Amino acid sequence: MSTNITENVSQEWKPKYGPWLGAIPTIFAAFMFVLDETIANVALPHMAGSFSISRDESMWILTFYLVASGVVIPMVDWFCKIMGRKAFFIFSAILFTVSSVLCGLSTSFEFMIFARILQGIGGGGLLPISQAILLEGFPPNERGKAMAVFGLVIVVAPIIGPVVGGWITENWSWPWIFFINLPVGILTIFLAKQFIEDPPYARKQKDVSFDAIGFSFLAIWMITMQIVLDKGNNNDWFGCDWILQLSIISFLSALFFVISQMKIKKPLVDLSIFADKNYAICTFIRVIIQAILLASLAILPQFLQSLMGYDAFTSGLAMMPRGIGGIFTMVILSRISTKIDNRLLVVLGLLIIGVAGLMLGDLNLNISYMNIVVPNFIFGLGMGFAMVPLIALSVVTLRNDQMTNASGVQSMLTNVGGAIGTSICTTIISRFSQVHQHMLVEHLTPLNPVFQAKLTAMQSAFAQYTHITVANHMAQYSLYGDLIKQSTLWGFIEAFRYVGIASIVLIPLIFLIKKIEKNNN
Repeated sequence: MSTNITENVSQEWKPKYGPWLGAIPTIFAAFMFVLDETIANVALPHMAGSFSISRDESMWILTFYLVASGVVIPMVDWFCKIMGRKAFFIFSAILFTVSSVLCGLSTSFEFMIFARILQGIGGGGLLPISQAILLEGFPPNERGKAMAVFGLVIVVAPIIGPVVGGWITENWSWPWIFFINLPVGILTIFLAKQFIEDPPYARKQKDVSFDAIGFSFLAIWMITMQIVLDKGNNNDWFGCDWILQLSIISFLSALFFVISQMKIKKPLVDLSIFADKNYAICTFIRVIIQAILLASLAILPQFLQSLMGYDAFTSGLAMMPRGIGGIFTMVILSRISTKIDNRLLVVLGLLIIGVAGLMLGDLNLNISYMNIVVPNFIFGLGMGFAMVPLIALSVVTLRNDQMTNASGVQSMLTNVGGAIGTSICTTIISRFSQVHQHMLVEHLTPLNPVFQAKLTAMQSAFAQYTHITVANHMAQYSLYGDLIKQSTLWGFIEAFRYVGIASIVLIPLIFLIKKIEKNNN
């Protein structure tokens, strides 16, 4: 009887100020969190110089942020129970804002790591709560409009992050990529106090127990997994003893975490939501899409900078059409998402992403700027069509009181997916570059007349300025450099094609999802 009463209350509750007013601070908060996942990427060399550390060491500035937020995100539902959701949201926004300022004021690497951990802890509560508040404020048949707006955050923010970060770093200095969070954070806190409300099921509760065992397994899993994904490719993955050992620890910690959450009476994370077929399938698809999104965001700037010679800002600017495509899609979705089967929109989005991935997989070293702009715009269109309806479909069969926990678990898994996808694509580039290098080097032989003619021509050109023996070595070195560039190009091509194929392979799963019933009015 009590369960039925709770369900009825959760379904009947409506926000006092209307859903759109409550959406404003949540959108600002989610934008800050997602933007900071990528805005620091292009500033890492500058930070490394400021702190007198190597580029590899500077990667920990990104890693500790992701680890800290990854540990907090699945705990959001528990924090909301002990503090109340509104109070925890405001606390998270304050901590994120203050720690952002501390990041900008950092004068040592150790203090920067400390500040980034605090920032990750604060940011970890912002995204899932924002998603839950948005979804709860609208009836199921109108959530497409809310998710179209929310999609601007999850699709556009990580894309414009490198552009904004590159511009600020080049024109001001890297601390300002953190200081810009201060006015946005203050505005978010003010609006949250005014317009966010706690529904009956999201208010502070008494006698809330803490699952210390589950938390320990979760923390060990996240920390070891992130280290393995960051360092695995450079250390030959399982060919390295300490990578293998950490991988085993990470796998066992994840396994024990899941088992503990299923066995304990009051778990840290309620995994029973995976009994909902819509939620389980949509979450799996979202994890893969997030892997595709973050992997492509990571490898395309590498391609532009290492092979095409673009600087950090120009390569980031080349990604902007992806954000424009995403915005264009949001405008369309705000009008049609309540009229068309959202499953068909997701299928359309996955097909478009597949086309964009295959277009990027047809690049070469003689392309123009438009060869990057057009596929990126198409990619942004696809991301919007796929991601936004998918969020609405994932929660259509859940109760409102399940939203916070469901959003937290989904955000955690999509973060994991993004990290894994980036690592996989980096490995594909590295391994296939080696494969193609091995295939191409077979042609650099005196028995190949084309190679011999090219070598002789280059040797003659260099001989005008140096000794013939030195000219011969210079010619061979130059040709081998071209071979390395071509083999690396093929590594990127393989990665882009796998990105396109992965999105198309997901399409059959869409038809296992229950559709959202449309309003006939």
